[in-house]
Amino acid sequence: MPNNSFLFKQEPCWKPNHPGLRHALPQAVGSWVYEAGSLTKRLRGFYGDSFAVKILFHQWRPAFLSECKQLHLPHQQYGLVREVLLHADGKPLILARTILPTNTIKIAKRNLSHLGTRPLGEVIFSYPDLERRQLDICSIKPNDWSSDIRQLVKIEETIWGRRTIYAIKKQPLVVSEFFLRGALEAM
Repeated sequence: MPNNSFLFKQEPCWKPNHPGLRHALPQAVGSWVYEAGSLTKRLRGFYGDSFAVKILFHQWRPAFLSECKQLHLPHQQYGLVREVLLHADGKPLILARTILPTNTIKIAKRNLSHLGTRPLGEVIFSYPDLERRQLDICSIKPNDWSSDIRQLVKIEETIWGRRTIYAIKKQPLVVSEFFLRGALEAM
């Protein structure tokens, strides 16, 4: 397992979003990948107060190479890496990985570095100047996940994910979300 991720053995292979890709995704996956609003709001609407966040990894570490490129950071520059499990009554829904560069944390007045178990979506979608810059998509086979996460959430099938580059006051952050069976059942 890399020392900058609890979720992965190695960096996922992302593909840029394009019009034909939308039709290649299973319908339930597409519903989540192309959700324009907050996933937190959508999950709370479905699960109510049983929706919660479990922190899996929260450390200052270098981002993956492709994340550094997306953030225009030198490779090996540290950022805050946060990986969480979104769940409802213990039912795994979404795995998420966020990369927060220092400048983005500063511009957000440190709100992003002290989230605790508060969902990121609750915070970033409250910024009126939030920009969505890019969307990438990947599928990850069970053996590409770390053994720890495979045991924790019982990953037995290919998982689809999206990586979104957001910006708050022109400062970027990377949010990657991976849709587990529990989320796909909550359409």
